[in-house]
Formats: sequence, C-alpha cells, structure tokens
Amino acid sequence: MYLEKINLLNFKNYEELSLSFCPAINCIVGHNGSGKTTLLDAIHYLSLTKSAFSILDSQSIKHESDFFLIDGKFNVEGKHYQITCSLKAGGRKVVMSDKKAYDRLSEHIGRFPVVMIAPDDTDLIRDGSDLRRKFFDGMISQIDASYLANLLQYNLILKQRNGLLKQFFERNYFDKELLETYSVQLLAIGKVLHEKRKDFIKTYVPMFQKHYQQLTDSREEVDLVYESELFEEDFEYEFYFATKRDLQAQRTTKGIHKDDFIFEINRFELRKFGSQGQQKSFVIALKLAQFDSIQQNKNCKPILLLDDIFDKLDELRINKLLEMMAKGTFGQLFVTDARPERTRKIFEHIPSETCIFQTEDFK
Repeated sequence: MYLEKINLLNFKNYEELSLSFCPAINCIVGHNGSGKTTLLDAIHYLSLTKSAFSILDSQSIKHESDFFLIDGKFNVEGKHYQITCSLKAGGRKVVMSDKKAYDRLSEHIGRFPVVMIAPDDTDLIRDGSDLRRKFFDGMISQIDASYLANLLQYNLILKQRNGLLKQFFERNYFDKELLETYSVQLLAIGKVLHEKRKDFIKTYVPMFQKHYQQLTDSREEVDLVYESELFEEDFEYEFYFATKRDLQAQRTTKGIHKDDFIFEINRFELRKFGSQGQQKSFVIALKLAQFDSIQQNKNCKPILLLDDIFDKLDELRINKLLEMMAKGTFGQLFVTDARPERTRKIFEHIPSETCIFQTEDFK
C-alpha cells in the first residue's frame, strides 16, 4: 500500500499543491516554516480523518479562506482508491472514498494505516494518562474496527452519564434508576474494552522491547505496564460505591477512562529516572512496535511519517533507523528535513527509490 498522489486546496499554508510520490522513500526538504510538516499532516488526515497536531479541524483552513480540501490516491496491490477530506467553515467535515461519503468517519479508520514519529512524541512520557490512552486507543482502532465502535459508544455513554450527574447536582435531586441505565451500559462496554486492551498489550510489549534493544544496543530492561481499576475483582462494587463521590464531582470517577500505561526502565518509572536519550529511544520503539503491530494485524505495511527526526536524534539512533530502511523493513516512507544536503547524504546509500521534494518549488 502506498500514496500515489495528493492534492491540497486552502490547507493551512498551502493555497494549492499537487504532488506525485514514489512507493518507497519521499523526502520533503526546506527551511523551517515552509510547509514540510503540513504535508505530513495532510497525509495523516487522509488516513485518520483528522490532524496530528490541531485539535480543531477549522484550524486547518488557510487564513482568509472558507474551506479546505485534501484529495489523495492510494494504491493497494494495484487497486486505486481516491480519498477526499474537506471542510467548509462552520460546516461538517466530509470524508469520501471514491466520491462516496462515509456515513460515519470511523468506517474509514484502518483502511490506509499510518504511523507518525515526531519531535513532540516524548510528551507521551511527560504528560498525563489522557495522552497515553489516546495513543493506545488510536493504535488499536487502526487494527480493530469493533474496538473503535465500542470506544465511541463508551465515550458517548460516559458523556451522557456525566451530564446526568451534573444535572442531579445542579437541581439537587437524584434518580437512581435513571442513572442505573447508563451505569449498566458503561460497565458492560468497559469490560469489553478492558479485555481488548489487555490482550493487545500482551502481544505489543515484546515487539516494543525488541525494538528498544535494537535501537540502543543496551542491556537496560524496559517495560510497559497496563494499569486499570478493572483488574480489581470487586471493581463493579467499587464503581457503584463511588456514586456519592460521582455526584459531588459531577463526573464518573471510576472506569476504563481512568486507565493508564506506565513506562518503566530498569523497573523504575521512565518519566522520573530515564535520560533524554533513553526517553527518545523509548518513544521511537513504541512507534516502531506500532508499525509491526499494524503490519501483523492488517497484513500490510502502514505509511511511515518521520517529521524532523534527524535534528532530534543522535547518530546511533539515526543509523539504526537507516539500517532498517536499507533492509526494506518499511513500506512507503515520508521524511522531513530542514537541511537538503544532509538528506541527500543520508539516503545516497539506501538502495530503495528516493524522491526529494524542495518546498521552495511548491510556491
């Protein structure tokens, strides 16, 4: 699977752009702020129907424009698929496959999988549990459509239950039976998601550990621990026991939406005891294991997006990635770099076909 072409209209800093790509390595070079990362984000949109960087879709509309459009053509074993993503200011985002709009955007997730490695990935280590859950949920959703459907349903019921708790608090009344209807559904779907997360981690962690060792030539022990209240035998009792606390907090205080994934090195928490180099290696290993997991489950290599990594990694880690490229480990690859000569030097010894695009030529 690979992306053959892309067309952009009024997307971020691009008024109009059309490019054709090669199936192997595509390098986007140019000075900082010239639109390299924007191009990767457009590819991310085509795969996952959303930006990798902007919370609001409206932030992707070019200044003083009233819409954006991204159009791409994917080649999957010789079959072509046209994917279009568009948004009008004040309107609803529309994603189409071969000019037919999806009823639900979730139907598109996983068809053309993508993995991105970016400079801010270490936020996964430093930030709160929300970001880590989002990372693992996104990963599992690309390989399991039923997981995504259950996750969306869980989040909807959670929002409704929280709204009801807030209503009870503000109006100073309580309807136990009404709250129960949401609690029963939340518990049932939560158990399904918990089992899927648990099963996924069992197969994912060995792949992650393998990549960490290969990246670092290190004897350090790294681990990833899935923490969840649902491991407790009396979780359901504790969930209902927390109702009074839920009413005071005006939100559901127990459930899989409180899960976390703890990153460890030598049995200590990575966030507190890992060096910058160890943290960078850790997150790259996470992403490479994501690549392996998708390939294993979808039987195809996801598109790999590498954003500005040559400025952020040391020579050892860069060389390890280059070794993998030389072996043909990856499928289609997109790399951004602010230094064109460095890019040409790095890839001149890689046997794969390489196309280099200069952002200054896009204008």
